[in-house]
Amino acid sequence: MKAFIFPGQASQYVGMGQDLYDKFALAREYFDKADDILGLDLKDTCFHGPEDKLIRTEYTQPAIFVHSVIIDALLKDAGIIPAIAAGHSLGEYSALVSAGVFTFEAGLRAVKLRSQLMQKCCDDNPGTMAAIVGLTFEQVKAVVDSIDGVSPANYNSPDQVAITGTIQGVETACAKLKTAGAKRTIMLAVSGAYHSPLMAYAKEKLAEYLDTAEFGDFGFPVVANVTGKPVDDPDEMKDLLIEQMTSPVLWYPGIESIHAFGISDFYEIGPGKVLQGLLKRSLDSGKYTSRGVDKAEHVNDLIGVKV
Repeated sequence: MKAFIFPGQASQYVGMGQDLYDKFALAREYFDKADDILGLDLKDTCFHGPEDKLIRTEYTQPAIFVHSVIIDALLKDAGIIPAIAAGHSLGEYSALVSAGVFTFEAGLRAVKLRSQLMQKCCDDNPGTMAAIVGLTFEQVKAVVDSIDGVSPANYNSPDQVAITGTIQGVETACAKLKTAGAKRTIMLAVSGAYHSPLMAYAKEKLAEYLDTAEFGDFGFPVVANVTGKPVDDPDEMKDLLIEQMTSPVLWYPGIESIHAFGISDFYEIGPGKVLQGLLKRSLDSGKYTSRGVDKAEHVNDLIGVKV
């Protein structure tokens, strides 16, 4: 059995998806449809940049979502189907399309709104994030709980936690976390405090949209960011997607849940290798295998293999 894991923001790169568009009719259909739904020049921005445009939240989120869902659909058409899926933040929407909860079109419309709302929060309430290496989630939380405007954002691996909040608050937290024993504190190149109370407006407006959205039945479970546990109930997942906006992403507990599910074979579906890197920090090397499925050549390699 295998798990599909889907990346979130920071996995994008200029040129992403162009080889898929050139080689697969399905990719051309999805990219062209995405441009129509979004009212953006997404395809051209993915293929040609510039990078400072692609890294804007309103472009980044749809770009990664479309790229991931195309690869997922190509593998499904070849009979390569996971037993369980998970997605990191934005990637949770890709995972839900994979599980059949959203159609491509419905998922993209939700991602479009999510990215626009988050961009507005970034513009109205500037914030930032930092990666903390060398401390546990509990150790990081104990420090940042005493600092106004800062909270944990991502529990990525046993010794890597991202924090989020106001610029001053995150800078103060980094100094205190170094004193507490952090090996490294790395300010991240982001324009907002994702998964923090500064996203409250986005959470409120997304809730209004998702309350009226149609969720289908799960073809297989999806591990939720908010709980780190498998979910297969549409109503529960709707609530968790809303909570995800201001709650930390419990990625490492989610990976543990997948492993406990009996899965040792992970496919990272979409751009980059971020999630494979987190797997290396989270599981013993002899207990799992992983591969990235990012480019047309990776898809062709898998389609040619009987699974």
